[in-house]
Amino acid sequence: MNTRPTPVDTLIEGIDRLLFPGVDGAPEVIENASVALLGGQIEEVGPARELAGLFHPTIRVDGRGKILTPGLVDSHTHLVFAGDRSGEFRMRCAGAGYEEIADDGGGIRASVRATREASEEELFELSLPRLERMVSSGSTTVEIKSGYGLDLETELRMLRVIRRLDEISPARIVSTFMGAHEIPDEYRADRDEYVRLICEEMIPRVAEEGLATFCDVFCEEGVFTPDETRKILETGSQHGLQPKVHADELAASGGSEVAAELRVVSADHLMEISSQGIEGLARSGVVATLLPGTTFYLAKKRYAPARKILDAGLEIALATDRNPGSCTVESLVFICGLACLQMGLTPLEALRAATIGGSKALGLADECGTIEKGKNADLVLWGVSHEDVLMSEFENQVPREIWIRGSSLDR
Repeated sequence: MNTRPTPVDTLIEGIDRLLFPGVDGAPEVIENASVALLGGQIEEVGPARELAGLFHPTIRVDGRGKILTPGLVDSHTHLVFAGDRSGEFRMRCAGAGYEEIADDGGGIRASVRATREASEEELFELSLPRLERMVSSGSTTVEIKSGYGLDLETELRMLRVIRRLDEISPARIVSTFMGAHEIPDEYRADRDEYVRLICEEMIPRVAEEGLATFCDVFCEEGVFTPDETRKILETGSQHGLQPKVHADELAASGGSEVAAELRVVSADHLMEISSQGIEGLARSGVVATLLPGTTFYLAKKRYAPARKILDAGLEIALATDRNPGSCTVESLVFICGLACLQMGLTPLEALRAATIGGSKALGLADECGTIEKGKNADLVLWGVSHEDVLMSEFENQVPREIWIRGSSLDR
């Protein structure tokens, strides 16, 4: 008996290489593949010969000579801010280090001063073009942190801007509260009072207004100690905010140990992580989010030990760390290429880290990060025939078509 083809919204067919179908036991790559999209989700995926004739699409897309990846997941950014720190770039080119610039009043505290002076509307208008550029480069899920307010009013203002971005952008936006990004100028002599402010005033208000999913802390020498980090993250957890940690970026300062102890969702940066820190994260199942763009932008010589981290069995995520001072990179493809060149990842490993790894770093592995039936139809069709070509062209604008929840951004 003949069966009528199933109506679907879109059929992408004859794809040279489809990356990360995600089904247990399946290979990481399906050659000559097709994908059917219906109602914002993936209806079916598999070899083109097996799907031939099964679907009647409203839109038919030719995937020959191209690769299809899940939409990229940028799991660590700071893209809501005001002010211009380009002068720090000039200072850095002349030999000044991150710590020297910060001690001179620059760095995060400079962005705090500018962001406090900006209205919600100004912050929104400044941030939206940044987000639009990131989405156009292939990022269909983007995490955004607060942390340039460091007072209750401005932190809430930033988080409301993030919520507005989520409402207007086709991409999924994930919000993180990061009042513990730095000790503000007015509390430099009384850091205990600032930690109290975060725990007793900021976190309860953020939770009450439902403005964030995660709580993050910069655990680093000269910023927040392991004990302070533990107290803030435990308070956040008590209010329903899932924990993340900026760990071991500039020194092995105990961040990885706190991350492992609290079993946080992800530990981020890890440029200076120790072997013991890696082992602890592996035992606790923490996602290691690596940010090579920051290492590159700060002209540091030592990148996070990605190969050691992978060999220990950890899941790696790659993210841009887009921010005003230590990394202005907005393309996650660029970050992937940098990870291949400087951290020893293969093109397939880098793309996995920017999709599957990113989704796990945001607790969204059931929704995105792979191309499998029932997941959101967040996809990028790249105009190259192999992932090796995409990575070798990482600094260029490779032709692409992007779908978010099944809707093409280009049609």
